[in-house]
Amino acid sequence: MSSLTFGERLRAAMDRHGPVCVGIDPHPQLLSEWGLSATADGLRSFARTCVQAFAGRAAAVKPQSAFFEEYGSAGIGVLEETIGAFRDAGTLVILDVKRGDIGSTMAGYARAYLADGAPLAVDAITVSPYLGFGSLSPATDLAAATGRGVFVLALTSNPEGASVQHAGGPGDSVAKSIVAGAAALNAQAAERGILGSIGLVVGATVGTAVADLGIDLAGANAPILAPGFGAQGAGSREAAAVFGAALPRVLVASSREILAAGPNIDLLRNRMERARIH
Repeated sequence: MSSLTFGERLRAAMDRHGPVCVGIDPHPQLLSEWGLSATADGLRSFARTCVQAFAGRAAAVKPQSAFFEEYGSAGIGVLEETIGAFRDAGTLVILDVKRGDIGSTMAGYARAYLADGAPLAVDAITVSPYLGFGSLSPATDLAAATGRGVFVLALTSNPEGASVQHAGGPGDSVAKSIVAGAAALNAQAAERGILGSIGLVVGATVGTAVADLGIDLAGANAPILAPGFGAQGAGSREAAAVFGAALPRVLVASSREILAAGPNIDLLRNRMERARIH
């Protein structure tokens, strides 16, 4: 890995390519729309097209592990190939796996994705903190040691999320405690004047939740992975309202809006360019 932190590498990639993370989500319906079979061979064709379209051009890509895992070992093999191809092109890979467990099990997940030399090693992964923020320590510690990052689910856009994330109410919500945990781990980076490597996942369609819960996103010094744009309804106005002063750290996560233009390479690239919101 580079001697730079994940936060530094992500900031440079966002500045160079624009703050867009392309979701690599080969769900069966999309494979069909691309004229591909819902098989490992169709998956491989899809992934190779995405590499051709986005490698070296996007700030980051975000493969959704579930859509590869459903094909068993063959699908994991395609995922490994895809990660390697983007890595060879210098494109940051954020693997969407949403892992969250305790003790040795979480350490195993961390080694699978964040250890140097691991077959599925990526630049960052998504993690779930709902066994307690401290349960993420095996991942956050290994990420720090290897120059990688994690994105912690904080305020998600699914309607069911509020029942857990808003619990405790303004001033004492679960979501606020998660953001505070990320801020603490990013404090040293803030002192150095660089972007932290412990990111947050905050949906662009959460409305007034950030303000209502008294959450200081800007103070967390965290990169913010923000789904909900394009096909899910959010645009630049919604982004400004949700993220406020933290907007320069927002990485737009877009999948359906971009991938709907495939499998034409030029159309995929054009759609990626249009996904920028700041």
